[in-house]
Amino acid sequence: MRYFHIAAIPGDGIGQEVLPEGIRVLDAAGEITGSFRLRYDYFPWGCEFYLRHGTMMEAGALDILRRYDAIYFGAVGFPSVPDHVSLRGLRLPICQGFEQYVCYRPSLLLPGIPCPLAGKQPGDIDFVVIRENTEGEYAGAGGRAHRHLPLEVAVETTVMTRAGVERILRYAFKLAMQRRRLLVNATKSNAQQHVMTFWDEICNEVSRDFPEVRVERVLIDALAARFVLRPESLDVVVGSNLFGDILTDLGAAIVGSMGLAPSGNINPEREYPSMFEPVHGSAPDIFGKGTANPIAMIWCGALMLDHLGEAPAAEMILRAIRAVTGCAEARTPDLGGTSTTAEVTGAILAAMRAQAK
Repeated sequence: MRYFHIAAIPGDGIGQEVLPEGIRVLDAAGEITGSFRLRYDYFPWGCEFYLRHGTMMEAGALDILRRYDAIYFGAVGFPSVPDHVSLRGLRLPICQGFEQYVCYRPSLLLPGIPCPLAGKQPGDIDFVVIRENTEGEYAGAGGRAHRHLPLEVAVETTVMTRAGVERILRYAFKLAMQRRRLLVNATKSNAQQHVMTFWDEICNEVSRDFPEVRVERVLIDALAARFVLRPESLDVVVGSNLFGDILTDLGAAIVGSMGLAPSGNINPEREYPSMFEPVHGSAPDIFGKGTANPIAMIWCGALMLDHLGEAPAAEMILRAIRAVTGCAEARTPDLGGTSTTAEVTGAILAAMRAQAK
């Protein structure tokens, strides 16, 4: 029996509703497999915390989180706090402070889920976007001068280091070697003549160590169109912080719902804890209704278990998700159903237990 200590941060909006559902599934996976147990500490950080204390998380938060095996994160952001304050006060400090430089975001068309793209079936869309997660366009370099005057100016500088670019590209190439050996490099070097030509040059250098991987350099605007027109041609896509962020929302949309999109913020060297969060955000418009789709959060739990070395439990959860989406009996409103958040979780739990019989 293995034991893991998890930092649970529900955060804002529907993060507070779906994270407990994910924990129901994680605990059941440990019980069914008998191979591990999880112990959780909960942290009330987020926008409500900010309104009470003037900061998104308490002082020394990274020192507190450092001792955990992983972080299970709900969502950040709510209309009561400006977005740049909430994001830069919670999620980004964790990702950057813990060198979680890989943002791993799969897009998979699940059985039974209607695809908004004509003629696409399960199996047609199955790719992963690897997003650089600690520098690039979100590095925070820049500032504003002459505030509120006619000559006011704002500067936001993209920061790309050779070490940062090379390590994310190597991760993406290694992943491509484990999949279909196809890698798309998302770029815009025709317009961004410094940072993206730098990125492309390093991609070319790294590719020499992976001759088995077929590499395509695709401009970001053309790649966005390809997500819609030919998603079946994609396997591993690697992009900068901003490009990866935008593309993965599109990736979630083409597989049926933002509520189906998990992600992992990973420190591959395991020097720091990695963090697992759904892509959908806090969804203030449905918060409190009990209808948020828990699948992305549950899938994040599977990614977390896989990262912790509990692959059989992770696979069991994903099989249960497939079984539930395939039978169409338990679906939240984003998928055209009327089920509650808890009812979908209950169906997934039943599918997990059915596998164990």
